[in-house]
This record gives sequence, structure tokens and C-alpha cells, in this order.
Amino acid sequence: SPVVAFAAVTVVSTIVGLNLINRAYGFNGDLIVCVYLLLIPSVCVVLGASASGNPLASLGASREIKLVLSYELAFWTSLAIPVLKTHQLKLASIMGFQAQNGAIASSLSGIIAFIVAIICMQAKLARVPFDIPEAETEISGGAYIEYSGPLLGFFKITQYMMLVILPLFLLEIFWGPVNSPVGILKYLLLLFIIIVLENTNPRLKIDQAVKFFWFGLFPLGVIGIILAMLGM
Repeated sequence: SPVVAFAAVTVVSTIVGLNLINRAYGFNGDLIVCVYLLLIPSVCVVLGASASGNPLASLGASREIKLVLSYELAFWTSLAIPVLKTHQLKLASIMGFQAQNGAIASSLSGIIAFIVAIICMQAKLARVPFDIPEAETEISGGAYIEYSGPLLGFFKITQYMMLVILPLFLLEIFWGPVNSPVGILKYLLLLFIIIVLENTNPRLKIDQAVKFFWFGLFPLGVIGIILAMLGM
């Protein structure tokens, strides 16, 4: 599981990185491919924890499943807005649209989508307040409790790679273009937001997180989709 998670994020990093270097490297539907590949690390955490037989690991796996089912819906609604605005599923085409017409995040629906995506990114990165599956002070690492050595290293490297690539992925979709000095500042701003959210919020309970995503962010994303369809 750790190796598969690492491989999936490596492929996403390659796709996103090549689009930054040269848009000609993109392919139709690479946005969908990236979204599915970004889901694989969470699935690997669940499978790895479930196979360990440790009750705390099983608890962490259960929390991971619930968290994924809660934030993925909101994440998909946020990504639907740039797709509706650009009529494209290709990262390079979305960035090209923004280069000509301005950032997606400069519109009302784009701002809503960007906010939803940033909060979902915090959950995908398993950062406070959404570090519920591992919760080191509560369930001693949860899903990772039985891992050590190289396998734990693969999981940790995967997390750090996600910390690098997810902000770049969101910037390409919502606030492009990124391959410029201004793009570096945008990236640093997103990292700053991640750190601020992590250090100013307590960890949520799993039921609180589910309610927050299903009854808070998901309806907000739907409102954004409606506004995008109205051209706002």
C-alpha cells in the first residue's frame, strides 16, 4: 500500500509538473486522471491499516473512510466550476483560458470554488483540523501505528509530496498561470494558509467533520456551480 500511494502521487507530480514546464505535455482528461490518482493515497491508508489487525489502526481506517466520503463530494463540486467556465478537462487548456481571460478565482463562483477546494485540500493533506485518522495524541498515529522503517517512510514521503503538489494543482486550475515569479508568491501564500489553518484550529471530531463537509462546504459548492452556470 505505501508503495502504491507513493507511485500514484509521483504520477500526479509528473503530470502537474510537465504542465508547468510546457502545456504541450498535457492530454485531454488529465484533470480527471489527477483527481482519481490523488484519491489513491487515502485508499492505500485504509487498506494498509485494515490489514494490520491493530484495533487503533482499524479505528484510523474507519475514520479515513468517513473523512474521504465527506470531503470528496465537496472537492468534486469545486472542480466542476472551472470545468463549466472553460468547457475543458485538460489542465493546459484551463491554464490557457486563464492566461487570456483572467483567473477563475477572479469571479464570484471561482472564489467560492477556490475556498471550498482549499479547505478540502487541508483534509486531503490530513492536516489539523482534519488529521482525524492518525490523531497522534488520541489514537497513537491510528492508521500508521503498525508501520515503521521504509514502509512508514513511503507514507511520510507521499504526504510531503502531496503538500508540494496539491497547492500547485489548485493554482493551475483556479489561479493560473503559475510558471512565473508571481506564481511562486501564490504558491507560498497557499502554504501560509495551510500552516495558519493547522495552527489556529483544534482537531475536529469525525462527526463534526462529516457535517461540516456535507452540510457546509458541499451546499456552498453547489451554489458556486449555479453561479457559474449563470455566468457569474
